[in-house]
Amino acid sequence: MPNTSTASTASTASTASTASTTSVARRRATRRAATALAVALLAALVPAQAHAVAAAPDTAPAAVPATTPASPHDRLQQDADALRGSGVTGVSVRLTTPRGVRTVRSGAGDPGTGQPPPVNGYLRLGSTTKTFVATVLLQLAGEGRLSLDDTVDRWLPGVVRGAGNDGRRITLRQLLQHTSGVPDYIGDVVPDFSARGYLENRSTTHTSAQRVAFAMTHPPAFEPGTRWEYSNTNYILLGMTIEAVTGRSWEQEVRARIIRPLRLAHTYAPGNDPVLPRPHARNFQQFEPAGPMTDTTLAYLPFDGDADGALISTAADTNTFFAALLGGKLLAPAQLAEARRTVALPDEHGTIPGSRNGLGLRWTPLTCGGGYWGHSGSGIGYMVWPAVTDDARTAVTVSVHSRAGDEDTAVRQLKGVTELVDHALCATRPPRTR
Repeated sequence: MPNTSTASTASTASTASTASTTSVARRRATRRAATALAVALLAALVPAQAHAVAAAPDTAPAAVPATTPASPHDRLQQDADALRGSGVTGVSVRLTTPRGVRTVRSGAGDPGTGQPPPVNGYLRLGSTTKTFVATVLLQLAGEGRLSLDDTVDRWLPGVVRGAGNDGRRITLRQLLQHTSGVPDYIGDVVPDFSARGYLENRSTTHTSAQRVAFAMTHPPAFEPGTRWEYSNTNYILLGMTIEAVTGRSWEQEVRARIIRPLRLAHTYAPGNDPVLPRPHARNFQQFEPAGPMTDTTLAYLPFDGDADGALISTAADTNTFFAALLGGKLLAPAQLAEARRTVALPDEHGTIPGSRNGLGLRWTPLTCGGGYWGHSGSGIGYMVWPAVTDDARTAVTVSVHSRAGDEDTAVRQLKGVTELVDHALCATRPPRTR
């Protein structure tokens, strides 16, 4: 993540050695920051670390007593309460089915007042933004304005260069699917993952080109097309590509092509405005194990402001978007099929067995059979988890408003989110017939 001739004299050799050592030290420091951030955020690529610990009795949420089986209605609230019991300050859930809408809340949206999270409050979508961006790219492909097999250099000549990176060998499809090998810039914009670092650096802004330039100081993670690894830089480049193709920013295209047609009145790109509109729950980050919670409701602009994670929305709008996308209302059949063309996620990422990654989408199997599509998003102090069934008839969005500072608790909380989604979607399915 967020890199060194034999010297003609001993002095030159010493200077080169010092520079090399400094470079290595800088890379290691950057990677340590990125690792700390990944642990705290447990970003979109770890949905199934939670599944991996599902069998551990000491980490599972309290089970409903066998003598009082919960109805689907009760189970949704119980799962939200169990998630709150794992240490999350506040939880919000919105479930949309053919029979109607149900919302549940648990904990506090404002711990100072004890008030619950607002019904359908504003949320930071984080990496869920990527699905909106991918949808625009796929629409442009359907219009013949670009090809998914175009190289990055075709639209952004010379942008992906340095430290072994080469945009002439990477396709737009590989960016969309995280098989590009492009290094992630995130570690470079988190110089100090602490409460002090958040407060001191949250207002720092970067252009898309600057974010990509950070990434280009690191070598590729792998040869393009040979592996899968999540990289936020992929979607920064896709946002830049949208502008190169259309002459308009990715935000403008998302608004014109998705937000307006679907009438998503509460979805927008805030640019460098760090404020979350009201009503909203407050977000909190625990920066170290057993440490205090820090209010992180204001955006961390170094990575909250671009095509990889900038959008603000509500659970209602988010459910509408994913149902429309998977229901074929935003993409022609050929492009929707491309979006749903998946690759298996590698075991070393701790994924739920059978999970697969498409173009701006992820497919996750359900315990009751079949699976769901979605793309989670997270940031400092928040996480959202949208999911929609294969038939696009049922959608759920879970939002949690705090993040734990130790990996065990973070994984346990993530497990609570994935179990809630699984239970909610399975409960809406008609019973199987023999």
